[in-house]
Amino acid sequence: MTGSLDIVIFGLSLSSSWGNGHATTFRALLRGLAAEGHRVLFLERDVPWYAAHRDLPEPDFCAFSLYRELDSVLGDHRERILRADAVIVGSYVPDGVALIDRLAALGPRRLCFYDIDTPVTLARLERGEEEFLARRQIPLFDAYFSFSGGAVLDRLEARFGARKALPLYCSVDAARYRPTGDPLRWDLGYLGTYSPDRQPTLERLLIEPARRLPHRRFVVAGPQYPGDIDWPANVERIEHLGPADHPAFYSRQRFTLNVTRADMIAAGWSPSVRLFEAAACGTPIVSDAWRGLDDLLPNGEALIIARDGDDVIRALETLDDAALERWRKRRGPG
Repeated sequence: MTGSLDIVIFGLSLSSSWGNGHATTFRALLRGLAAEGHRVLFLERDVPWYAAHRDLPEPDFCAFSLYRELDSVLGDHRERILRADAVIVGSYVPDGVALIDRLAALGPRRLCFYDIDTPVTLARLERGEEEFLARRQIPLFDAYFSFSGGAVLDRLEARFGARKALPLYCSVDAARYRPTGDPLRWDLGYLGTYSPDRQPTLERLLIEPARRLPHRRFVVAGPQYPGDIDWPANVERIEHLGPADHPAFYSRQRFTLNVTRADMIAAGWSPSVRLFEAAACGTPIVSDAWRGLDDLLPNGEALIIARDGDDVIRALETLDDAALERWRKRRGPG
């Protein structure tokens, strides 16, 4: 690929990282594109939830615009959409089905989809749920960029009719996500919005070890956790942590926990953005198990795979500070 590209992206959110992992992924990706000289216009639906929690209202690495209605955004940006080298629609964009149909009718040079939730998307489509993408629309895209790789790509083409399914894993900005030198505060931490299908794993791999290791310190950061969760006294809760605070958060942990949603475990080959963020900060990772993880990030080298609380406790109790420091130096960039 040579020359500068002009790209238009309709995404769930760039301006607010509250309760979603899309914003940090898009921010890292778009910063990288800008550094390579490409021009990007990011269009985001103006919704009350994100409007109340915007931590990047004016990005300096791309053009950015909020919109309320499809008529207005497609009218205001029609010429840019038509001359763009590629128009990309992201997963979970409000009124995504109608948006894709109208973009396809306009006939841009290349129409693509970036699915940051591929296993969830495919599970929904199998159940006939078409909230932001219709099954009939998948063959419309010149390229279907997928958060998941491996066998998921074959499934997209063979079962769902994707013309070209390509892996585009979550992005991390290594200039921002790096070891901060903050003193260690917690033995094990977790960063993630509450999700009912992740909660049993969080119970098994963090809350249970916290109960069994009262002398260790734990932390869970993220919004929307129900008030009736019985947190042990040695588990600190942080309601929300903006992206600017992520590197220090990771750097203050001896280990960080990765917990994967059920649909992503079933699909396999679906690494969370948190894996890349923690690795860039040099923090040792404990992760639940799923197909493809050991192919992407070898067990015992890039992370530790835990199948139960005993595996977590073994890591916390047997790896001393000297071993962790060697791990951090091996994992951290630069």
